[in-house]
Amino acid sequence: MNTVLSRANSLFAFSLSVMAALTFGCFITTAFKERSVPVRIAVSRVMLKNVEDFTGPRERSDLGFVTFDVTADLQTIFDWNVKQLFLYLSAEYSTKNNALNQVVLWDKIVLRGDSPKLLLKDMKSKYFFFDDGNGLKGNRNVTLTLSWNVVPNAGILPLVTGSGHVSVPFPDTYETAKSY
Repeated sequence: MNTVLSRANSLFAFSLSVMAALTFGCFITTAFKERSVPVRIAVSRVMLKNVEDFTGPRERSDLGFVTFDVTADLQTIFDWNVKQLFLYLSAEYSTKNNALNQVVLWDKIVLRGDSPKLLLKDMKSKYFFFDDGNGLKGNRNVTLTLSWNVVPNAGILPLVTGSGHVSVPFPDTYETAKSY
């Protein structure tokens, strides 16, 4: 006859196997779902300053300021396997020194139960938009894109890019005003 500890071990092992199978089922039912939605990004103001860079040997760098609007309906992304979304707006551009520059300008966490409709007006950059040199001045192809990480209950953490983006030309001259 089996002891109580032996029976408890068997019950625990069986329960763990069932939980693993259920977790895999949770993952596989939503693993191949399309998570991209249309996004509308509009830029209302772009400003450029040339400021002292304190990280290097007393050189000056470009600092960009962007005011933007973002509209997106994220309802279709949320299903029973999504805990939250980590949204972020990034700027991509190229300079003579770097073929690809990527800077995160703004981010937000949308939890399950929060309003999935994103309607942001006149938002300013949450993070500094520094270039390591003077690559923003006169740059005609700075592309703003909204992307997100889907944080699931079980499974992989997909990185998704929205289906809308906007290219913004930066000015040829620097602003001298103190405020933004």
